[in-house]
Amino acid sequence: MPESDSRAHPIEEASTTEGLPVAPGMGAALASVQAPHETVPVGPRVVLIAGVAIVVAIAAAVIAVILTRLIGLITNLAYYGRYATDFVAPSIEHLGGWSALVPVAGALVVGLMARFGSAAIRGHGIPEVMERVLYGKSRIAPRVMFLKPISAAIAIGTGGPFGAEGPIIATGGALGSIVGQVFHVTADERKTLLAAGAAAGMTATFGSPVSAVILAVELLLFEYRARSIIPVALASTAATAVRMALMGSDPVFTLPEIAQPGGEALAFYGLVGVLIGLASVAITRIVYAMEDAFAKLPVHWMWWPALGAIVVGAIGLIEPRTLGVGYTNIDAILSGGVLGKALLVLVVLKFVSWSVYLGSGTSGGTLAPLFTIGGGLGALLGAAAVALVPSMGADPHVAALVGMAAIFAGASHALLASVIFAFETTRQPLGLLPLLAGCTAAYLTSRLLMRHSIMTEKLARRGTAVRTEYTVDFLSQVQVRDCMSREVVTLNGDDPIEAVRARLQAGGAGLTHQGFPVIDRSGMLLGVVTRRDIFASEHRPELAVRRIVRRSPAVVFPDNTLRQAADHMVRERVGRLPVVDRDAPRRVIGIVSRSDLLAAHEPRLAAAHEHERGLDVDRPPR
Repeated sequence: MPESDSRAHPIEEASTTEGLPVAPGMGAALASVQAPHETVPVGPRVVLIAGVAIVVAIAAAVIAVILTRLIGLITNLAYYGRYATDFVAPSIEHLGGWSALVPVAGALVVGLMARFGSAAIRGHGIPEVMERVLYGKSRIAPRVMFLKPISAAIAIGTGGPFGAEGPIIATGGALGSIVGQVFHVTADERKTLLAAGAAAGMTATFGSPVSAVILAVELLLFEYRARSIIPVALASTAATAVRMALMGSDPVFTLPEIAQPGGEALAFYGLVGVLIGLASVAITRIVYAMEDAFAKLPVHWMWWPALGAIVVGAIGLIEPRTLGVGYTNIDAILSGGVLGKALLVLVVLKFVSWSVYLGSGTSGGTLAPLFTIGGGLGALLGAAAVALVPSMGADPHVAALVGMAAIFAGASHALLASVIFAFETTRQPLGLLPLLAGCTAAYLTSRLLMRHSIMTEKLARRGTAVRTEYTVDFLSQVQVRDCMSREVVTLNGDDPIEAVRARLQAGGAGLTHQGFPVIDRSGMLLGVVTRRDIFASEHRPELAVRRIVRRSPAVVFPDNTLRQAADHMVRERVGRLPVVDRDAPRRVIGIVSRSDLLAAHEPRLAAAHEHERGLDVDRPPR
């Protein structure tokens, strides 16, 4: 990192930058600056992005409804031979054994679309969107917005055991990204629009605006800041309004009225969460093992979906309820419409069909299959508890609800989104406590056994690092005054370079640094010069030091945070910043360097890793 820069720094561009002052020139007073705590305020720009996000959300919600209708159209054409857009489940009654070929035909079309259209349509959508957020400046190609929903509609409509929510989320995110590419916005603002579109898609599918916002925070935004959360929340609200207007306001899933659970029942739901957490780990590993198995096949990946669809079609002949989205299956599991052996068969066959087909690289979502599997396992465990220990007070309906949410919490590592989602889709407030217990237990189990989630494992295999935990930036909690060096070695601007060179060569305390503030006769800051500048051969020995100051000095105040100082160093391309008095902004009172920023992390590391014992004694004041 160079210590100085010969680029021009006009006063208009350098006067204020996130509360950090830049001197407009030698001998001139520093310009007024913002308060040190001000960074990126919530202002008119946030209002503008929120307005755009609402428009994106309305469009994404409409697209979600259109995609649902398109899936219904393809299902009706493929399985019933009729032109209708009703969202129906696939059936083998009309085609008989020939229905096993319907998923294969759909898979061939999807393979061709991926091969000659865009390979980005492969997979369940969310990991691909996450990757564009993390490493693609939230840029998604426009064709993905068209090809992804169409390919998903074909795959699901022809019997693919997927949910429509993943492709809808990906499509909404693509719409937000495209809008962010058309207009003049920052990468952060584009990310916000992408997350707003994705949250709107999920809201339009399930009528779950709060969990959609939380999911956007946990899987897409990678932050919780007012400037991003406000547009996403308003977008989810707008999408809810569109859904209510077009599809009504009834909850997506039906759950009978439940009673307040007792202590034993809550303990049982926590145990259900542990077992479902183990299942989520196994499911994630098996899904990626399937991907690895297909990758070893000696055929082009374009043909993999067709091979996976053979399994889907064969299983569909055995258990037709494994075909398609399966929202009716989830509803039946929660309401107790599927029990015993029939439920076990549905869960096992749905998992086999889904994991094989998803591993083949086709287009489809993961949420609905996971809900079916988790809800079925929870219902089975609940029924077993009622039969073995009836006095426990366990409810199979609640156990199914906990299983449905817990498996998503364990597989995706999105704990809060899972809890709130299950509540919003059933609107049973007494289920919140069992959900919190079960989902947290599943999340804990999964995190102990699995480093990456079903969403991030694919990215990790590509060498992409994904942050899954968010903490307050430590540097934003420490002020410059707490770590700056107060013994500052300065250079007199009137001294000749020859004298300064001799001084540096003689050595001494503080003279081994690479940069030094230059002051005038009254001790006021003129600029900063580096050792390289001083020993440059083109400078005449008799030249005054002030004459080699190349640029206006970048400085900080003692009440600035280290985060502001670090960002200022990056912007100004320097390795150290003079610290000046806020009341006398040209008087140097210290200096902060990159090594000071690193050393400031020592208390954070100690707090995280050093074990200690001892009670704090609160002594009365004397």
